[in-house]
Amino acid sequence: MRTKSNFNGDDHLYLQVAEGLEKMIAEEVLRIGDKLPSVRMLSEDYGISMGTAFQAYYHLEGRGLIESRPKSGYYVRFNHRRFPDLPNTIQPEALSHDVSVKEMINSIYTDIAAKEITNFALAVPDASLLPSAKLNKSVVYALRNTKDHCVNYELTQGNLELRQQIAKLAFNWGGKVKPDEVIVTSGCLEAIMMCLKAVAVYGDTVAVESPTYFGINQAIESLGLKVVEISTDPVLGADLVYLEKAIKKFRIKACVFVPSFNNPLGSCMPDDNKKKLVEIITKHNIPLIEDDIYGELYFGKNRPRTCKYYDTKGLVMYCSSLSKSLTPGYRIGWTIPGKFLEQVKQMKRIQNISSPTLTQAAMAHFLKNGRYEFHLKNLRKALHTQSLRYVQAIIKYFPADTKVSRPHGGFILWLELNKKVNAFKLRTEAMKHHISIVPGKIFSAGNNYSNCIRISFGKPWNKEVDEGLMLLGNIIKGMIH
Repeated sequence: MRTKSNFNGDDHLYLQVAEGLEKMIAEEVLRIGDKLPSVRMLSEDYGISMGTAFQAYYHLEGRGLIESRPKSGYYVRFNHRRFPDLPNTIQPEALSHDVSVKEMINSIYTDIAAKEITNFALAVPDASLLPSAKLNKSVVYALRNTKDHCVNYELTQGNLELRQQIAKLAFNWGGKVKPDEVIVTSGCLEAIMMCLKAVAVYGDTVAVESPTYFGINQAIESLGLKVVEISTDPVLGADLVYLEKAIKKFRIKACVFVPSFNNPLGSCMPDDNKKKLVEIITKHNIPLIEDDIYGELYFGKNRPRTCKYYDTKGLVMYCSSLSKSLTPGYRIGWTIPGKFLEQVKQMKRIQNISSPTLTQAAMAHFLKNGRYEFHLKNLRKALHTQSLRYVQAIIKYFPADTKVSRPHGGFILWLELNKKVNAFKLRTEAMKHHISIVPGKIFSAGNNYSNCIRISFGKPWNKEVDEGLMLLGNIIKGMIH
């Protein structure tokens, strides 16, 4: 143990102590089963109060890394080295083909939001993690202080104050954005859809990651576009060599990627790879529609860069929203479409004239006055803790050959199960027990991932979650044997 450390003032003392201990556990300086110093000894070693020492242990206990044993003290219970193997990277067939995911998605989403189920399917943070009271105050403020009480149309491009706040958010990833470069949308998916309409027409081919968010495939299908699926690594993201080969083989009109904390893999493309991706699309003059909806939900010290950060020619059409970080129901998204601004603005005008006036005014007020960064900091901590607890339960309850992704942001786990498991049949069986999951097959336009599932860890850890994962693990074991 180190002694009398000097801490900087950036974080709470207990978090810095906890992070130091977590690093020692990860590096096996402290091994599973080892007894930790008493609270009094920890206090003396680190030159902190007893209360701070208790907080550090409570934090690690909440993450499932240590456990308290009555009249004995604290012990290490989990090590990151115990993580299961990562899911395999699939090499999709190099084909430009039609998309056919609508029926599969319809069959799943008829009951995905049903009440009285343990819902591991919905990819949103639990309402308990969101600042509802402050959001309500912003809505009331908007109603009272906005001209005409928000009953009239907003500008097609969006509320000016909101666009100013969105431009400020871009500083987080190093962007220098002007409000008149932003178009407000009804969620991120509308932003993606409008960007697709602006750069591709019926019959064109679009490159997507494999697996990728099914909403992207639905958008592509609805526009009559074809897809080429790009092999994607669960850690590094899209395979850029594979992409370059596809560009040579097909006339790709656009790429639609989720580079930071991809849904469903959780992969985060390293910044150097993002820079390389932008160089590739710039060389071939191919627009890149970048879905950065999870970018703010990082678990590490720094926010990942965006592809937009490296864009010098206006070819990156950046899309994001507040749906995953603040308020899913308010449907506030945006795009920064670069050189395609006028085309996208025209698409927005045709599609719905403008986004709702009230929610735009409310979110403008909240972003200016609601301590959004403070909320994000707390949300990231909660999600990181939840990710560890869910993975620990999967290790405990699922078959030993289960492979699990290792996301460093967002709130989604990708599981590759034994090949004997049909994920659609698993979902049907799980719903009999009031447990909702998403089969992996809907995240591909091809016939892939039939033994994979997506689980959201947006719901805080509790007895219901623990029992739900235990039951799901038992069902999977029953399908194998």
